[in-house]
Amino acid sequence: MQLRRILNNRWMKVPVFALCLSPGFLLIWKGFNGGLGANPIEFITHATGDWTLRFLAVTLAVTPLRKLLRLPELVRFRRMLGLFAFFYACLHFMTYLWLDKFFAWPEITKDVVKRPFITAGFTAFVMLIPLAITSTAGWIRRLGGKRWQMIHRLIYVSAVAGVVHYYWLVKSDITRPVFYGIIVALLLAYRAAVKLSGIRARSSAKLPSPLPVKETG
Repeated sequence: MQLRRILNNRWMKVPVFALCLSPGFLLIWKGFNGGLGANPIEFITHATGDWTLRFLAVTLAVTPLRKLLRLPELVRFRRMLGLFAFFYACLHFMTYLWLDKFFAWPEITKDVVKRPFITAGFTAFVMLIPLAITSTAGWIRRLGGKRWQMIHRLIYVSAVAGVVHYYWLVKSDITRPVFYGIIVALLLAYRAAVKLSGIRARSSAKLPSPLPVKETG
């Protein structure tokens, strides 16, 4: 299939990388051309937060898409997409730490403890750190496949916490956080359904076969 050959091309990661990086360059371009609106800090904060959730959703979508579309080659891009989710989460977090709070650590600590939406956002960011650190093939070998998979399930927690963070942040129009929430819920529901069907299949396989009924007469 032509699409599979394209996805398997070793150079295919280059345009995907450039496409993933384009939102960051767009922000820089808007910054130099007065396109960040009346409140640039708020604009950057919302933009980087949106892109973090988008990349988390796209990363979570790789597994269902490669199974439903029968394109196992899509898995080649999952690590890159996950790392870009972490990249935009770092930009989002640094915007808050640097441009919004100017590294006023007592105030930041108070925010994390006392403001629920900040707590949820901080949780989402922290959950991504071990995923980014252990994203290499070397870490997979060190941890073993099962342990590595358990750690990388933290992306589910991060995605949910990110949606909650966004929902609690907005005060009036909740359209976007609800939209992201529906997408994340569907992607997690798919995984739960696959897991449940696998458990049922294994349970059925372990059931003893019924004894044949002897005919009489």
